[in-house]
Amino acid sequence: MDVQAPGRPVRFRDRLAALPRLLDRAPGWLVLGAGLVLLVLGILIVSRPLTSLTLLGIYLGVSCLVTGVVEFAIRRRDLRVWDALFAAAWFAAGALLLVWLGHSLALLPGFLAVLLAVSGLGRLAGVLHGRLSARVLCGALGASEVTFGLLGLLWPDVTVIVVAVLFGMRTIAFAVSLIWRSGRALVVRRASPPARSRPRVGWGPEAMRWTASVAVLALASGGWLASDALRRGTPVVDAFYATPSDLPGEPGVLLRSSPWPGQAPDGATVTRILYTTTGLADRPAVASAIVVVPDRETTGPRTVVAWDHGTTGVARSCAPSLMTDMFRIQGIPAVDAAVVHGWAIVATDYTGQGAEGDFPYLIGEVEGRSTLDAVRAARSLEGVDLSADTVIWGHSQGGHAALWTAKLAPTYAPDLTVLGVAALSPAADPWALAQRIQQQGVTGALGVIASWVLVPYSIAYPDVRIADYVAPAGRGLVHEYAARCVKDSSMIVSVLTSLALSHDQPLYVSDLAGGAAGRRLRENEATGPFDMPVFMAWGSADEVIAAPLQRDYVAGLCASGQDLDYREYAGFTHMGVLDETSGLLEDLVDWTQDRITGEPAADSCPA
Repeated sequence: MDVQAPGRPVRFRDRLAALPRLLDRAPGWLVLGAGLVLLVLGILIVSRPLTSLTLLGIYLGVSCLVTGVVEFAIRRRDLRVWDALFAAAWFAAGALLLVWLGHSLALLPGFLAVLLAVSGLGRLAGVLHGRLSARVLCGALGASEVTFGLLGLLWPDVTVIVVAVLFGMRTIAFAVSLIWRSGRALVVRRASPPARSRPRVGWGPEAMRWTASVAVLALASGGWLASDALRRGTPVVDAFYATPSDLPGEPGVLLRSSPWPGQAPDGATVTRILYTTTGLADRPAVASAIVVVPDRETTGPRTVVAWDHGTTGVARSCAPSLMTDMFRIQGIPAVDAAVVHGWAIVATDYTGQGAEGDFPYLIGEVEGRSTLDAVRAARSLEGVDLSADTVIWGHSQGGHAALWTAKLAPTYAPDLTVLGVAALSPAADPWALAQRIQQQGVTGALGVIASWVLVPYSIAYPDVRIADYVAPAGRGLVHEYAARCVKDSSMIVSVLTSLALSHDQPLYVSDLAGGAAGRRLRENEATGPFDMPVFMAWGSADEVIAAPLQRDYVAGLCASGQDLDYREYAGFTHMGVLDETSGLLEDLVDWTQDRITGEPAADSCPA
């Protein structure tokens, strides 16, 4: 071991290289053995990041302990307060990692990112020593490690892969150097001592250092620019959505309103509102919505179309009202026709999107309450005359919400008159949908969507525990997936991470349609019959709510005695069915007009 003389300062970089310093004076057989073990460890970390995350945690914990011990050993004769604190911090970090490894693997990616950044800072100390090219390379490597450490904190779900690869490659490189060193020592020992000659300094190593410096800096810069591009455009939740301190206990109360800052449809004014509702466990909550009111005058109150949006994600920033171009990218079907007819549209974000709170993804009661209370609150807007007559529209997740809104309306909001409900490609049976996802394999985009169900359900229901369904090393990743929105550029990061990890081991280790989650999913099926006419539409080529799921649900509704106007649009996909070419929008507007005028509803169920 290269023990430094008393009084000689220990460089920061030396503190981070405990294992190399321990092996400096070790016997050749021990160096060779350590090299082989580290080589296998490095290959495992690089090739199987999720499986080997526990192994990586143990390795890091031991490394931290060794660093602390070596620091005490080196400075034991003239140990200063700073040295003692530094050594104790490394020792404590290693002990915590090892003792709490089973409970803290979710924190390990962040720990790795911090450790990488700290290692980079230590490497930067090397710019003060050696040849110019070596100092530049040392600075480039240090800056890149700091950069990737910061990126790891910004992108925790990719940290497992990126940092594992970086640490794994460093471990492999160190292992190869140990094996090479031990082999060279053996060869030198057996050979005759070479004649002394003046060392030659060629341009080869110099050129390699300069080239490596440029490459490393380019890689770090590219990573940072890519991160900035992916994060750019994420909606910002402004002060409008903050919960007032004096929150009324009554649901459906308008708290505040302001002009919506986005691009309104032609011939209409859009206002955003914040209002009270009833959240999880019947607790008072707040939600946000937008209200679209046609500009042209009308005689009497306007009929309301309550719109329930489809899946946008489950994070607070995924609220449609935060998207200033929502009518282009998220949309409300037939909004222009609704404006022409003079109908007002009230589109809730549900709780937990825009406003503070927990998002009720496929949790029917909270979705329905958010919808009904949005209409109630909108009726309090100054200068807007809205009728109690309401027609409910919803697509996908919103179709599930629309059906639950219809189910709750007679008892939760008897002050409103729901004339009918139109459920378009509805996720009406969440359990059946989860079962189908499980059969397809919960990877890639499906792995992200599964997190959007599991995380809200674990918040809403105490018996649904993420630990029962997700591999220990991936529990932090599932929470990171749940922080992304469908329209965010960063969504691609979650999908690619999910795909990459699927080649290692399953992220979801239990059947998502089984256990407590399965029971709760069954509770949230939108069962009929409903007290109002129902219009239901699907595309026959729907890749999300497949045709068998559609037909099984329709058969169940018909068996319950529901009068149902069911239409299937041949060849159209889950989102494609909302295109004007499908014919659905025209049918939807005509059906809605018939509900307003009191025409009898058609029934597609067999007699």
